[in-house]
Amino acid sequence: MQPTPVIYVLVAITIAMFLAQQVFEPTLLVWLALWPVGNHPVPAPDGSMVTLGFLHGGLFHLAFNLFGLYSFGSTLERYLGSTAFLTLYLSSIVGAGLTQLVVATAAVQDGDLYPTVGASGGVFGVLLAFAMLFPKARVMLLIPPIPMPAWVMVILFVVIELTLGVTGTASGIAHFAHLGGMATGFLLLQYWRGKLPIQPKRILRG
Repeated sequence: MQPTPVIYVLVAITIAMFLAQQVFEPTLLVWLALWPVGNHPVPAPDGSMVTLGFLHGGLFHLAFNLFGLYSFGSTLERYLGSTAFLTLYLSSIVGAGLTQLVVATAAVQDGDLYPTVGASGGVFGVLLAFAMLFPKARVMLLIPPIPMPAWVMVILFVVIELTLGVTGTASGIAHFAHLGGMATGFLLLQYWRGKLPIQPKRILRG
């Protein structure tokens, strides 16, 4: 499957930013990562709700997110159109950032100060939208490699992320940010379907 235009650009920018991180670390992390409220290392303009999605904590983190973006995003972009897909992806990143901001700011009260990076919130928003529009599509988990309908995989991810987030296991992963990205994707798709009090100009059928 050939990458669609927005997927192609997003992948290229994300890889370029990851390479830039290796050269300009920790400067990019300081300026572009998402930091808890009142604890940003420098008085930087806070565009980090979006820029956090173009930084990554390592090669595996980058590869996992780009694989998910490509696997589910290409189909979604063809179905929704490039503008709507980009809106969904960036909105899910922002929704994930807002969710993580609450969690990270609360953690600071316990003396745990850390920045958040990664496109996972956007990818989880894309995954949720894919499962809503193509619930019976067969997908394959990476670990373990088990085929299942898309709607089953999404429910499985929600349960796992919620469990890990609440119990505090698998620390160093922004589980609530992932859930925030999924919630944003859900709300945006419901809005486009005309199922929220505020109605869009064009109703999405599907």
